[in-house]
Amino acid sequence: MLNEKHQTKEIAAPEGEEFRLSELEPIELILDRMMDAEPEPEMIEGLPPSDALTPADRYMELFTSVQSSQLFADSKTFPDCPPKMDPLDILLRYRRIKNHPGFNLKRFVEAHFWLPEPHGDEYVSDPGDSLKQHIDKLWPVLTRQPEDHVSWSSLLPLPQAYVVPGGRFGETYYWDSYFTMLGLAESGRNDLLRTMADNFAWMIEMYGHIPNGNRTYYLSRSQPPVFALMVELFEEDGVRGARRYLDHLKMEYEFWMDGADSLAPNQAYRHAVCLPDGTLLNRYWDDRDTPRDESWREDVETAKHSSRPANEVYRDLRAGAESGWDYSSRWLRDADRLASIRTTQFIPVDLNAFLFKLESAIANISGLNNDRVTEAEFRQKAEIRREAINRYLWDEAEGCFRDYDWHRQQLALFSAASVVPLYVGLATHRQAVRIAEAVQARLLTPGGLMTTEYETGEQWDKPNGWAPLQWMAVQGFKLYGNDALGDQIARSWLKTVNQFYQQNHKLIEKYHISGGASREGGGGEYPLQDGFGWTNGVVRRLIGLYGENYD
Repeated sequence: MLNEKHQTKEIAAPEGEEFRLSELEPIELILDRMMDAEPEPEMIEGLPPSDALTPADRYMELFTSVQSSQLFADSKTFPDCPPKMDPLDILLRYRRIKNHPGFNLKRFVEAHFWLPEPHGDEYVSDPGDSLKQHIDKLWPVLTRQPEDHVSWSSLLPLPQAYVVPGGRFGETYYWDSYFTMLGLAESGRNDLLRTMADNFAWMIEMYGHIPNGNRTYYLSRSQPPVFALMVELFEEDGVRGARRYLDHLKMEYEFWMDGADSLAPNQAYRHAVCLPDGTLLNRYWDDRDTPRDESWREDVETAKHSSRPANEVYRDLRAGAESGWDYSSRWLRDADRLASIRTTQFIPVDLNAFLFKLESAIANISGLNNDRVTEAEFRQKAEIRREAINRYLWDEAEGCFRDYDWHRQQLALFSAASVVPLYVGLATHRQAVRIAEAVQARLLTPGGLMTTEYETGEQWDKPNGWAPLQWMAVQGFKLYGNDALGDQIARSWLKTVNQFYQQNHKLIEKYHISGGASREGGGGEYPLQDGFGWTNGVVRRLIGLYGENYD
């Protein structure tokens, strides 16, 4: 009979595996045998059942250990790693051997997970290509096709082809995609417009909303609701009729207004806020209050610098991610401290303008269907929202829209979000004139429109310029007859992007535009990314409008 200390202990293994763990066996041999026993990945043909478990949910203390150890330079890497076997078996194996002498976390992860494969790294741009040619050649590089789903992967499979931003972002993102679609339409890629439209409609049917991106760890939040703008783009470009998506627009509206009808003044639930006079407006929100899987280490560190409970900080960080402006002085009590973030306490200008557009779209399409009751209902909702935005978010003294801090009952900082009411046709002509003055005085540079006038080190602040804000400003001012300012911003942005392209033969996600030559934007939680979906989309659309003379 073996001495007790030499007895072997069973370790959970996938069905069909037979190996045992000796307490005295070198850890290297244990991991070698684990790798030898490694099964083929379990693939599911087509789309699997809905699975909302995030990597943090699945791997628990293993996830925490990997993220806190900085095993990967980018916190997003591990959540994107598909497992080589059932996650429960991986977790049980980890629990059995993590305290074994010589245990190596890196080796364990490599034995049980596939590292994400980079896409497009082999692509080399042709320096002889014009900016327009470069963008048209990039669409296939940034396109992902449906494929058999690796079981338990964080990637949410989609039924049809889609375009990703590029760099570390290997999944499709909600509001990014609208600005990408502008360029796809200009490039004549109606095939991708149709498939992406149907993917977003499918996600609304499957999950009740469009997630931030097609990852399980994005399911607890959405992004700025631009599906109504997508539908309008399809209709204008003759890609697909808007009526096809009416039910999906209504479902998205229900998601953003969930619980609103039961609120009393000064109460909030999820995205809905009831203001002191009973008016309903909306805020950004996330249903979870834990560190984000994809930025776990950064969120934990941020929360350490706050005197508030960590779960409150996590919620506000997540809500800031839903805004798409992650991060900006817009959401901070102290512009120099991310730990002072209070996203859920602000009524944002852009969000409520987009919801005005959603309400108007539902009314318009219902009218086309001769559904006069629904048309009148949503026309009234849009008008009530317009009045509320003017009452709470318009700053008459400064001549601009500003976010509203509903906890402190005061207006917040001025930012380029002030142009979104112009883009959706919510503002009056008088307001458009005042906003133009504010933008010219405070945000306009020779390189385009800055995000804010506050230099904080956050990426959605000075000195950075972002493509979606340029587009909404250009079209917003032109909608109200200010062609001169719209044209100026458009030509400045085209010049910024082309100058950088001529020097570096690539497009990037954001640009430093506060004086000097065109160069890379900075700030934020991750290195600058190349690609780049929405920059490509906006620039390609602007080239269609303004040609290739960038001076």
